Amino acid sequence: MKLSSLFSEPYRKIAKDGLWDNNVVLTQNLALCPLLAVTGTATNGLGMGLATMVVMVASNAAVSFNRHLIPTEIRIPIFVLLIAALVTLVDLFLNAWMHELHKVLGLFIPLIVTNCVILGRAEAFASKQPLMPSMWDGFMMSVGFTLAMVVLGAAREISGAGTLFANASVLLGESFRFMELTIIPEYKGFLLMALPPGGFIMLGFMVAAKRLFDKKAAQKQTPGAVIESLQLAEQDS
Repeated sequence: MKLSSLFSEPYRKIAKDGLWDNNVVLTQNLALCPLLAVTGTATNGLGMGLATMVVMVASNAAVSFNRHLIPTEIRIPIFVLLIAALVTLVDLFLNAWMHELHKVLGLFIPLIVTNCVILGRAEAFASKQPLMPSMWDGFMMSVGFTLAMVVLGAAREISGAGTLFANASVLLGESFRFMELTIIPEYKGFLLMALPPGGFIMLGFMVAAKRLFDKKAAQKQTPGAVIESLQLAEQDS
C-alpha cells in the first residue's frame, strides 16, 4: 500500500470517523468500564489505550485476512476467540515487560476481550473489507479511544492531584520520565476527581463539549454545503 493512499477520500473518512465523528467514547459512549476505572491518571489511560490499540488493529487484520474462510453461522464465536487469543498475548507481554503497568491495569486487560468496540468493528467493518482498510479502521478507532482516555485521565489527574503523567517512568520505563510534570505545585488535591464519580463528571463535560462543537460547526455550514450533503445522502440511499 502506498503512503499516498492514506490521504484518499475513503481513508480520510475512516480516520475522521475514528477520531471524531464516530469516536468510541465521545459519540458511541462505549467501553466506559475501563475508561472510568483506569483513567485516574493520564499514564494509566495511555497504557490501557495502547494495549487496546494493539488488540484492535491485530483483530481487524486477522478477521479481514480470513473473512472468506470464516463460516457466517459461527463468525461471532470465532471473532471472540481471535480477540481472546490476542488479549492473552498482550496480557503476557505487559506482565513480563511492563509489570508495574500490568499491576495497575489489572483485571481490565483481560476484560478487553469483552470490549464491544473491538467485536463491533470486526463484525461491522473488518469482516466485509480488505486487509489495509480494516487495519486502518482499527488503528484510527483505537487512536480516538486512546486520545479520549488520555484527555480524561489528564483532566482528572490535574484537577485531582495537580500532576500530569505521574509515575510514567515507573509504569512505562525510564525513557518516559520527561513526561512527568507538576502542573499545580503544593496542590492539596481534590479526591472526588480520583474516584469513579469524578470520571463520570469529567466525561459528561467532554461529551457536552463535543456536541456543542459539532452543533456550532453545523450552524456554520453554508446553504450550498447543506444542499450538497443532502444530495450525497440521497445518492447513497
